[in-house]
Amino acid sequence: MTSPYGLQGRAAVVTGATRGIGLAVARALTEAGVRVCVTARDAEEVRRTAAELGGAGLPGDVADPAHLKSLADFCVRELGRLDIVVNNAATNQPYGPLMEIDPLAWRHAFTVNVEAPLRLIQHAWRAWMRDHGGTVVNTCTEGAEHVGPRIGAYGTSKSALLHLTRQLAGELAPKVRVNSVSPGLIRTDMARFVWEPAEQQITAAMPLGRIGEPEDIARAVTWLASDAAQWVTGADLVVDGGTRVRAAQPAPGSAVQEALRTRTPTDLP
Repeated sequence: MTSPYGLQGRAAVVTGATRGIGLAVARALTEAGVRVCVTARDAEEVRRTAAELGGAGLPGDVADPAHLKSLADFCVRELGRLDIVVNNAATNQPYGPLMEIDPLAWRHAFTVNVEAPLRLIQHAWRAWMRDHGGTVVNTCTEGAEHVGPRIGAYGTSKSALLHLTRQLAGELAPKVRVNSVSPGLIRTDMARFVWEPAEQQITAAMPLGRIGEPEDIARAVTWLASDAAQWVTGADLVVDGGTRVRAAQPAPGSAVQEALRTRTPTDLP
């Protein structure tokens, strides 16, 4: 069956692509007809994922500038082109109050979450996109728009990535579209410490009634990378199961919910 995305024959690189959201994205793009080059730090996982997808793989750390240069060149050499860049690799460390964060750990968060995406886009631009065009999708986070305990380094770096997305969308247009997707709470190992101890309570508080799955984000990324989104650039697509609107969804059985169900505004004091 022909894919509705119009992506057949294109080539992509996905970072952090051997598990979680990255693996789901790599699979979704492959199913849409894209040849995918995957990268992650574990060489065996990269080899296994590339074999599963029938694509290419180059192990390495996105914190290493030399790896990012090699990665773009490798993808063009192995796949013949590089139409799509998905910057998915990230770190949620350091974790803790900002007054206790080590400056070197802070710097590493920005190296992985902000500098690495910029470097890979630069190399992809020079290796292919400057002459042929393309699309970029950066994985940000719904949490970049608000504060939370002990996630200041992660949230601040992802806020910077959001701005970088918009800045590059302006600078690279019309050749290259640059967008981001901001997941809410997704069932991944990276977020396990959040959802696993309180999954039932979290699910009950979600307007759409469940925690997100990696495939939810993969579908959003595939759409942004495709011709279906050809008039979209500089946008951030929030995929969070309604987290941002849950203030309008009182907890089941609460007095507030009962009042809203049984009374009209004229009844309220």
